[in-house]
Amino acid sequence: MADNQIATMLMFAGRAEEAIGFYTDLFDDSGVEFIEHYGPDHPGPKGQVVHARFRLNGRLVMAMDSHIEQPFTFTPSMSFFVTCADESEVDRLYAALSEDGSVMMELGRYPFATKYAWVQDRFGVSWQLMFT
Repeated sequence: MADNQIATMLMFAGRAEEAIGFYTDLFDDSGVEFIEHYGPDHPGPKGQVVHARFRLNGRLVMAMDSHIEQPFTFTPSMSFFVTCADESEVDRLYAALSEDGSVMMELGRYPFATKYAWVQDRFGVSWQLMFT
């Protein structure tokens, strides 16, 4: 990774690899660049993610599983904002990301967008989806 590069870091509690697979399947120009698992040389549960780098629509994202129980999780005040190419993309992403998650703003027309929604996925990560 280059010096002074800024990337989003997502900390999961045991489901990082599952989330990474879900996200990289959902978006074009996405894939895993690097993933390291806990094993004999690491203090966490074997098989969980020590550190991962992946790309979502060409943008770098990092992830990990915390092997320590934390008193916090993801918050909706930090979200991925996705500007979609068309309404069908908003519909597809809304269906996938809201499944087993929660809807914070229903998919619909708003004064600022032809189609918009704000959801929290099954992993607790928030997504704003918009087609203008």
